[in-house]
Amino acid sequence: MVKTGLEIFFKSGSATKQLTGARVGLIVNPASIDSGYIHAADVFAGRATEFGLRLTALFGPQHGIRGETQDNMIEWSGFTDPKLGIPAHSLYGETREPTDEMLSDVDVLVFDVQDVGTRVYTFIWTMALAMRSCARLGKKFIVLDRPNPIGGVEVEGAPLEPEFASFVGLLPIPMRHGMTTAELALMFNAEFGIGCDLEIVKMEGWRRDMTFEQTGLPWVLPSPNMPTPDTARVYPGGVIFEGTNVSEGRGTTRPFELVGAPWADARALAEGLNARGLPGALFRECLFEPTFHKWSGARCGGVQTHVIDAAVFRPLEAALCLLSDIRAQSPSEFAWKQPPYEYEHIRLPIDLIFGSDTVRKDIEAGRDPRDIAASWRPGEEAFHRLRKKHLLY
Repeated sequence: MVKTGLEIFFKSGSATKQLTGARVGLIVNPASIDSGYIHAADVFAGRATEFGLRLTALFGPQHGIRGETQDNMIEWSGFTDPKLGIPAHSLYGETREPTDEMLSDVDVLVFDVQDVGTRVYTFIWTMALAMRSCARLGKKFIVLDRPNPIGGVEVEGAPLEPEFASFVGLLPIPMRHGMTTAELALMFNAEFGIGCDLEIVKMEGWRRDMTFEQTGLPWVLPSPNMPTPDTARVYPGGVIFEGTNVSEGRGTTRPFELVGAPWADARALAEGLNARGLPGALFRECLFEPTFHKWSGARCGGVQTHVIDAAVFRPLEAALCLLSDIRAQSPSEFAWKQPPYEYEHIRLPIDLIFGSDTVRKDIEAGRDPRDIAASWRPGEEAFHRLRKKHLLY
């Protein structure tokens, strides 16, 4: 079984060295658990006396500390944690970055949040902004590492272009980065000028080619529409449909695996995608009816993506082919979603998701989606070189 940074921290001597006498803040969410399903906040509170620390504040990213909010721009407010009696601050609302006041009673800020390996997932950007606050205020920042559930080998997508930076992509990394949160923290700190006092607590037993199921760790939803590791595997592609009027499966039991729209011909979509010979996946025609979100109560035709071989599956390329095909079926019905999206009110959401307007323009021009994906190769190779010095496993 893989041991996460949370479990290693209190067994390695790091906790004694880093936390004795310290006021500690935790950035956590529902998936911040140990192998016994005990939440990190309870782990720290339970060992406070033993290690001479004082847990003074909790901080929650998008969807909250306990997973209490749904998707984009549904904000939550701070409160007093009823069990621990300490402030619980929102980092997804009026501010996305810890303020001086929030950190006034914190000496050491600890980040222990399960990521899903995709740029368009706000938790790593909460981490980057919190690191920036700690750098400004001279406070220590500790990352307790966790697995990348979609592996640490492959990289996919062009790195984000700086002019398209947003809360779903603040720094120039690809859609699928193949790094853990601790590795990202090291890279953000060194390559992008954050420069905080950073401490990393590595995992034990994790290999870059592992699926999440192979880690032996329990899966807890890191966000309400990330119910299984299967969801995480398709998410780097399925998320692009958030930038369209096509349903990405929210309101069903298989979000991001199910994609469709009322005008779509499910059989033609599945046959066309399977005929492309996309590696590692098969596409099954299906009909579904979302219970909330886009097309709530309407019957949608579409496909479910079944990942047959995660090692070779390229989720972004596969979703781009699906996007191209579903748009081609009815250009008059298809539409790009309009702003706002993740606190951005000017640029199209699809451009923020791709980190560029190039892909959208290529699709509109009728360029073959596999040729578009091939154009990402130089950027992917450059990112492989950049990340290499920061890999821990």
